[in-house]
Amino acid sequence: MKKLHSHLLRHFTSSSTSRTSTISTEVSNIVHSVDPMEPALDQIASFLSPDVITHVIQTQQNPHLCFRFFIWSSQRKQFRSWVSHNLIINMLISPNSTIPTKKLDLFDEYLTVLDEVNKLGYRVSSDAFAALIGGYWGVKNGEKVMEVFGKMKEYGCEANLFTYNLVLHVLVSKGMVLLALAVYNVMLKVNCHLNCATYSILVDGLCKSGKISDALELFDEMSKRGIAPSKVTYTVVLNGLCQAKRIDDAYRLFEDMRRGFGEVDSVACNALLNGVCKLGRMEEALGLLKRFEKDGFELDLNGYSSLIDGLFRTKRFKEGHDMFKQMIEADITPDVVLYTIMIRGLCDEGRVHDAFKMIKEMTDRNLMPDTQAYNTLIKGFCDAGLLDEARSLKLEISGVDEFPDACTYTILISGMCRYGLVGDAENIFNEMEKHGCVPSVVTFNSLIDGLCKSGELQKAHLLFYKMEIGRNPSLFLRLAQGSDRVVDSGSLQTLVTKLCESGSTLKAYKLLNQLADTAIMPTITTYNILINGLCKTGRLDGAFKLFKELRLKGISPDSVTYGTLINGLQSVGREDDAFTLLEEMVGNGCKPTPAVYKTLMKWSCRRRKTFAAFNLWLKYLKTIPKRDETVIKLVEDYLQKGEIERPVRLLLDMDLKLHDFDSAPYTIWLIGFCQGQKTNEALTLLSILNEYNINLTPPSCVMLISTLCREGKLSLAVEVFLYALEKGFTLKPRICNSLIKSLLRSRFIAANDDAFALMEKMVSCGYDLDGYLDDDTNFLLNNRLRKQEVQHVLTR
Repeated sequence: MKKLHSHLLRHFTSSSTSRTSTISTEVSNIVHSVDPMEPALDQIASFLSPDVITHVIQTQQNPHLCFRFFIWSSQRKQFRSWVSHNLIINMLISPNSTIPTKKLDLFDEYLTVLDEVNKLGYRVSSDAFAALIGGYWGVKNGEKVMEVFGKMKEYGCEANLFTYNLVLHVLVSKGMVLLALAVYNVMLKVNCHLNCATYSILVDGLCKSGKISDALELFDEMSKRGIAPSKVTYTVVLNGLCQAKRIDDAYRLFEDMRRGFGEVDSVACNALLNGVCKLGRMEEALGLLKRFEKDGFELDLNGYSSLIDGLFRTKRFKEGHDMFKQMIEADITPDVVLYTIMIRGLCDEGRVHDAFKMIKEMTDRNLMPDTQAYNTLIKGFCDAGLLDEARSLKLEISGVDEFPDACTYTILISGMCRYGLVGDAENIFNEMEKHGCVPSVVTFNSLIDGLCKSGELQKAHLLFYKMEIGRNPSLFLRLAQGSDRVVDSGSLQTLVTKLCESGSTLKAYKLLNQLADTAIMPTITTYNILINGLCKTGRLDGAFKLFKELRLKGISPDSVTYGTLINGLQSVGREDDAFTLLEEMVGNGCKPTPAVYKTLMKWSCRRRKTFAAFNLWLKYLKTIPKRDETVIKLVEDYLQKGEIERPVRLLLDMDLKLHDFDSAPYTIWLIGFCQGQKTNEALTLLSILNEYNINLTPPSCVMLISTLCREGKLSLAVEVFLYALEKGFTLKPRICNSLIKSLLRSRFIAANDDAFALMEKMVSCGYDLDGYLDDDTNFLLNNRLRKQEVQHVLTR
C-alpha cells in the first residue's frame, strides 16, 4: 500500500493542466480498489480540493462507493460545497439511468453506507446527514426527514447550524411552526450559533401562520443577539405586517430597511405596494408607485397584479381592466395568479360568464388553470346565485390538478347555506368525506353557521363535537387525559417542546401530523358562530357555557364574542349584566370595537336613553388616539345640560377634521330621539346633518317619517320621503302606505294633493304601486277620487 501511495503522491505533486482530472482519476482508483478507502483517502487529503470531490462524485458509477466517498469528504470543511451536496441529493431523488443499480432504493443504500461507516468506527458528519435530509425533503417526505434527524445522535453526531436550519425549513414548509419553535429552543440549549437564516425561516413561518406579534418578538430577539437582519428577513417581516393589515408598522420597517441598506429592492417595494392595495387604499398605492418609480423601480408582473387586485377590491373595475391592457401593451405576460385576480374581478363586477371565458384565454396562452383559479370561478357562480352552474363546473373539471380540494367544497357549502339550502350543504359535506377530502376549519364553520341560521342548533353542536374529536377519537381521548393533557394550543406547544428536548422529534412530528390529518381545532370563529346561534334563540345559559369552555381551552374571546354576548344580554333585558361584561372585556385587555359600543347605544336608545347613547360613544372616542380630550370634555358638559346642537357640531367638526367620519352614531342618535318621542331634538339633529351634507340611512328615514306622521307633521314627513327617493332608497311598503294613508286621511286638501304628487314621484322612481299599495290605502285612494269627482260635478 505504501508503494501505491508514493506512486499517487507523485501524481499529486506534478504540475499539469489537467491536474484536477488526473487527481480525480487516481482518487477514483482508490475508491474502487482500496477497502476500506478512508485511511488511503486520509493520506492524500491535503492534495484534494472541492473541485476534485465534485469531479469524483460526477464520474462515479457505483452509488454505494459514491455515497461512502461523499460521507468521507463531508468530514472536512475544506471539501464542502453546494455542488457536491446537490449532486448527492439529485442522485437520491432522480437516479441517473447510467447507474446499473438505478432500480435500487438509493435512500436505503445511503442509510446502509452510514451504518457501514459507523460500524468501522469512522466519524459521520452532520453534513452527511444534511444531504440525506435534503434528499428526503426533495421527495416531500417530512416524516423521513425527522426520522433521520432523530437518528443522528445514534451515530454520535451533533447537528450543525446548516442541518438545523434545513430541518427548520422543512417544518415551516409543512406548517409545523410549533415543532420548529421547539427545535429552535433545543438549538438555544445546546448553544448552537444561530445566524440570519435561522431567524428568517422562523419569522417567515410565524408570519404565514398569522402570529405576527410572535414574529416581531423573534425579529427583536435577533437584533438583541447581535445578528443583523438581511434584506430577506426584512422583506419577510414586511410581508407579515402587510398581511396583518399593520400598514403603519410596515411603513416604519420599510424606512428602517432603506436606512440600513441604502436602497430597497423590487421585492420589498412590491410587498409594501401589495399591502396598501389589499387595504383598498388605492390613491395611496398609486402615490407610492410614483415615489418608487423616482427611485428607479420598474413596475413588473407582481406590481401590476397588486394594483389590479386593489382596483377590483375597491370596485374600480374600468381602471383595473385598463391597467391589465396597459400591462399587455408593455409586453408583460400575465401568469396564473393574475388571471385568477382577473376572474375574481369579473365575478365581483357581475360578469361571471366573461370570467368563464378567461379560463379559455389562459389555455390559449398555454397556461394551465390551477385549483385556485377554478375555485375563484366557482365562488363567482355561487355569489351570483348560479348554484347549479357552480356544481356542474365542479363535476366537469374533477380530477384536474388535485381538484376539487377542501376549498372547493367549502365554497359550495357556504353558497348553499347562504341561499338556505342547508340540506344540500350537508350532502356536499358528506360527499367530501367519502372522497377522502379533509374538511378545514372554514368548512366546519360554514356548515355550522348554516345550521345555526336555519335553527338546527342540535345538529350544529353535533358537528362542533365531531370537529373537535376528529376522525381519530382514540387520539383525542389519549391527548385529553394523563399528566400531559392537551386541551389547547398552549398545552400542545408544551408537549411538543418536551418531546423535542427528550430527543423524540419524530414522535412530535407524527403527533402533529396525526392532529392535522384527523382533528380540526375549533377556532374563536367557530365558538362565535355557535354563541351567536344560541343568543338569537334566547339560550343565554348555553352561550355562556360555551364562553366558559373556550376560555378553559386557552382560546381568547375576541370583540365579536363579547359583542354577541352583550347583544344577547340586552335582548333579554339584562342591561346591567351587559355593561358588566363590557367592563370585564376591557379588564381582560380586549379592546371593544366600535361595533360593540354601537350595539349598546342602540339598546340604550330603544329604552329611551339617548343621552346615555351619546356618553357611550364619547367613552369610545376617548380610547382613540389623536382625539381632542378638551373637545370631548366640552361635549360632555353640553350634554349634561341637555343641549344637542352645540355638542353635535363639535363632534362633527372633530370627525371631519381628522378625516375619520362615521355616520353610524349620528344615525343611532337620530333614531333614538324618534324612539324616545323627542321629535324636536330629532329635527335639530336632522337639520345639522343636512347642513354638513351628511347622508341619512334608509332606517333613519323610515323612523323619521313614522314619527312625523304620528305627530301630524305631514309636510316634514313628505320632505324626508322625497329625500329618500332622491337618494335612491327603496323604502318598504309598510312606511309608504303609512305616509300615504296619513295624507289621504288629513282634512287638509293640500295634504291630499301631496299624496297624489308623492305617488307620481314614486312611479317615476320605479316603484310598482300595484304591488306596493295595500287594500286600506287603495280604499282611501278610491274614496278620495270619488269625492273629487262629486265635487267636480257640483261645481259645474
